[in-house]
Amino acid sequence: SVHWHGLELDNDSDGTPISQDAVLPGQSYTYQFETFRPGTFWYHS
Repeated sequence: SVHWHGLELDNDSDGTPISQDAVLPGQSYTYQFETFRPGTFWYHS
């Protein structure tokens, strides 16, 4: 999973194990969201 900083996302896209289901081997997850504020943000897995 990916955890984003500075972006307002739904909880199921936050990348934390308490709010997002695990992506198991052989599975995939596509993040889909719109950004509304220009800026420099960061993320980590």
